[in-house]
Amino acid sequence: MLAISDLHIGYAENRALVEALHPGSPDDWLIVAGDVAETVADIRWALATLAGRFRTVLWAPGNHDLWTHPKDPVTLRGAERYDHLVALCRELGVLTPEDPYPVWDGPGGPVAVAPLFLLYDYSFLPAGCTTKEEGLAHAHGTGIVCNDEYLLHPDPYPTREDWCRARVAATERRLAALPGDLPTVLAAHYPLDRHPTDVLWHPEFAMWCGTALTADWHRRFRVTTMVYGHLHIPRTTWLDSVRFAEVSVGYPREWRTRTEPPGRPRRILPMEVGSGDRGAAPGLGRGRGDVR
Repeated sequence: MLAISDLHIGYAENRALVEALHPGSPDDWLIVAGDVAETVADIRWALATLAGRFRTVLWAPGNHDLWTHPKDPVTLRGAERYDHLVALCRELGVLTPEDPYPVWDGPGGPVAVAPLFLLYDYSFLPAGCTTKEEGLAHAHGTGIVCNDEYLLHPDPYPTREDWCRARVAATERRLAALPGDLPTVLAAHYPLDRHPTDVLWHPEFAMWCGTALTADWHRRFRVTTMVYGHLHIPRTTWLDSVRFAEVSVGYPREWRTRTEPPGRPRRILPMEVGSGDRGAAPGLGRGRGDVR
């Protein structure tokens, strides 16, 4: 079982990475943890390409996938855009957060694999801030404001945090219904706990990186690995003996500075021996296209 995220194939260099991405075995599964692209056409191309190569592909949406971007002729907003992408995935045979959670019976299994769509609710506030309004005012003062504020619409929910809370409640019920002795791999665009954001150069960006409502899910739901992306800081951390694996590719200007070859998915199961922190340099992980 492999995982990757933040493919951002709007960049020609990243599109070439997807063109070159192949499984090592015909039985390989691939988790795609969001931010494939900003347009439906690009998302379709990438997921169709990967679904034609891997035995099973699972997709969890990222914020870029959900943007209503002016360059995309598909102008759907909010939940309608998400539903449209779910229908696209089902057409391609790609599993989504709306489908039954499959069970991996390969090495390291059996494990239920759950792609999640949870969003964020501004609960990861900057130090000294106690409300969303204070946090946003602080972010605007620093100039670190996620473009979600302009492109990710919550329709029909009043706010993104309302949409987040609805998604968390529905997902929590589904995870609680899994057999109590079945381990899980949970895959979302955002980490379930705040700790991966501690290395951000601009800590105010954490507001757009998850919700405190899921802080105990890695313990409650028997998680072997929590797969996420979004931060563009690929590494492994551990919390309560649970592995948190950040699997993003990121923008070309980011991956060109790394020593490892770009575009390689991370192995999730069987777990890598000695899979500790890969020592990635801390950074904002947000470049052109996310921060305004």
